Amino acid sequence: MKVSFNKDALAEALGLLTSVVPARTPKPILRCVHIATSDKDVCLSATDLETGISYYLSELQIEESGEIVVQADRMAGIVRESSESVLMVKAKEGTCEIIGSDSHFTIYGQEPEHYPVVPKFEGEADLTMPLENLQSGVEQCLFATAKETSRYAINGVFWEFKGKKLLLVSTDGRRLARSRASLSSPPNEHISKQKLIVPAKTMGLLSKLSAKDKENLSVKLVDNQIMFRYANVVISSVLVEGKFPNYEDIIPADYSNKLVLSTAAVLSAVRRAALLTSEESRGIKLSINKDNIVFSSRAPEAGAAQVTIPIEYDGKPIDIGFNPQFLIDALRVIHTDDFELQLGQSDTPGLIKSGADFLYVLMPISLG
Repeated sequence: MKVSFNKDALAEALGLLTSVVPARTPKPILRCVHIATSDKDVCLSATDLETGISYYLSELQIEESGEIVVQADRMAGIVRESSESVLMVKAKEGTCEIIGSDSHFTIYGQEPEHYPVVPKFEGEADLTMPLENLQSGVEQCLFATAKETSRYAINGVFWEFKGKKLLLVSTDGRRLARSRASLSSPPNEHISKQKLIVPAKTMGLLSKLSAKDKENLSVKLVDNQIMFRYANVVISSVLVEGKFPNYEDIIPADYSNKLVLSTAAVLSAVRRAALLTSEESRGIKLSINKDNIVFSSRAPEAGAAQVTIPIEYDGKPIDIGFNPQFLIDALRVIHTDDFELQLGQSDTPGLIKSGADFLYVLMPISLG
């Protein structure tokens, strides 16, 4: 193989591919990328056996065809640090050379035939949507997925179809986020009945794609896998098995204490009140009265904080405690100037709504 790459395009491809390469694995070949030429482009692939990426590059010159498997982080580091606009990659008999105007690197590779097959996107898409729509929905729910739990079903994002809308739901057992993304058209009857759990890692990869020319994202379901195609990138993923919690039962529907708050003002107040929390006292208290809301915290041996913002509120006064980071996570992804906060009692979940597409349920905490 002998190929001259546009350095920036190669660096962008490797940056995405290395995000799926496992840092630790009993199979060293999974820490590599597979590079192979075709008649018109070069395909770079990476997989951890559950999630795979194929990235097709056409900004290049192919002088000799071939393929190579090389360690991903080493190649990415060399390309990232190179100052040239063009890099030549030569591969022969398990050795890969990366050549610039003032540099020459040699990396020892592995046998291409031993690299796992990364699925390809073949045939028509089952549904399409603007990439920006899905990325916005991912931003508003991905943070609430469980990070470490034996309940695998909540390690991913739940997909449910409602006409031309895709509902994305995530929870870690202490909070729940739901967002909506608009589809280009309603899915067919078979797809519309599907309820899927897509791994959080895969959803995170979708948020890293660069939107180009308003092109639609194509989605296809194949057995227990979901596949995405956008421009020159294909992402494949095994779906999460298990039953997602009945999230509709968790969303409060009868709260009478409602107030509209400034997103920026509340985000600032929560951040400031959280400055004097500690490991022993992680919560902040919201004291809601007729004309103001007080955000306060108290930490042993550290001190206390109190931040007040004016409001208009005609409900019952209420004191309630929340994890400040959980509030910050939600407020950071609200795209409107204002949001609605709904409350029941001090021991029932709080509900945040922003427009028609974002909803967030947050369990209260005891402040002792």
